[in-house]
Amino acid sequence: MALVRWSPVSRMLSQWPDLWDEDFMSGIQSGSSNNLDVYETKDEVVVKANVAGVKEEDVDLTFEKGVLWIKAQASEEDSDQDKKHYSKASWSYSYKVAVPGLIDMSQEPQAKIKNGVVSINFKKSEATKPRKLKIQK
Repeated sequence: MALVRWSPVSRMLSQWPDLWDEDFMSGIQSGSSNNLDVYETKDEVVVKANVAGVKEEDVDLTFEKGVLWIKAQASEEDSDQDKKHYSKASWSYSYKVAVPGLIDMSQEPQAKIKNGVVSINFKKSEATKPRKLKIQK
């Protein structure tokens, strides 16, 4: 039987999750990516952001120098003198995102809110759309 040196630190480190391990990082990423989506279609760049609980008139959208800033906030107060009850709640959202690609600045972006999600559609410039090329003989 061979003697094995006892090392509590190395044992503890071997049980610690690896920072770069896929399983360890998946839990962190899934929780933080639910609030903002940015993607491209053939003709548009689309930005979707969670603004749940905020009325349409309390959402402020600013697009300047290729950066979209979405700000939304709401508050709610409730009091009942008979039950000596008072409650106050507030929601606040702020997103800043650089809109990728070349946007057609001559067309106004389309913004709408549905089910607590604001969607902003930017039309792409004709120069960025894919084109079919012909092979010359």
